[in-house]
Amino acid sequence: MVNFSLEGKIALVTGASYGIGFAIATGFAQAGATIVFNDIKQELVDKGLAAYKELGINAHGYVCDVTDEKAVNAFIAQIEKEIGVIDILVNNAGIIKRIPMCDMTAAEFRQVIDVDLNAPFIVSKAVIPGMIKKGHGKIINICSMMSELGRETVSAYAAAKGGLKMLTRNIASEYGEYNIQCNGIGPGYIATPQTAPLREPQPDGSRHPFDAFIVAKTPAARWGTPEDLMGPAVFLASDASNFVNGHVLYVDGGILAYIGKQPK
Repeated sequence: MVNFSLEGKIALVTGASYGIGFAIATGFAQAGATIVFNDIKQELVDKGLAAYKELGINAHGYVCDVTDEKAVNAFIAQIEKEIGVIDILVNNAGIIKRIPMCDMTAAEFRQVIDVDLNAPFIVSKAVIPGMIKKGHGKIINICSMMSELGRETVSAYAAAKGGLKMLTRNIASEYGEYNIQCNGIGPGYIATPQTAPLREPQPDGSRHPFDAFIVAKTPAARWGTPEDLMGPAVFLASDASNFVNGHVLYVDGGILAYIGKQPK
């Protein structure tokens, strides 16, 4: 029988106070996992804890800056002491700065790389030794369609997410022999509070231009929802994916498969 259960597993989802990370952690909890998450501020952690509690989920929230290696090492040690050794890691915390490349400072570029690429390296490195001792582990990196495609104003984000795709493959290559599977999820355009302004109707009732663009480029003809990511994440976190390694699963409604409609 295919085993999608996460009963008895401890899952750390970084930056999971809200949005995509929150949805993935909720899916894990529904599959039986114990949920641990972090955010950069206590205020965000408290909001996350309240949101999980509202769904009947007893999550464990911590404040930790995932770009700080010393803080991450202490954070992982604290989890291992208070809850147990991590079975599943989702590197979800991320930022984006939409700035034309020639207007972007090197410091702004470095900040995006630090959060979106260096942090998954730091957190993965901290949990892998425990996974090796335990004899198994699952690491899921939240990649992006920008792991494959470029677009105006997202040079740093695309560089980071392209690098994260290759970090995913390299972790799989280096630690697969220890029964650790490292895969990625590449969300398409997801309807979250952060993207809500891009979906608001225009004063004349027509679609927002970006909303119309995304729907036209997506064979599913809609934006994704955070819930659309739950099943793929549970699959990659469960024993059902024990021979899947170094893969990026794009949950994008078909955008990457589609050249787009011919102009009329």
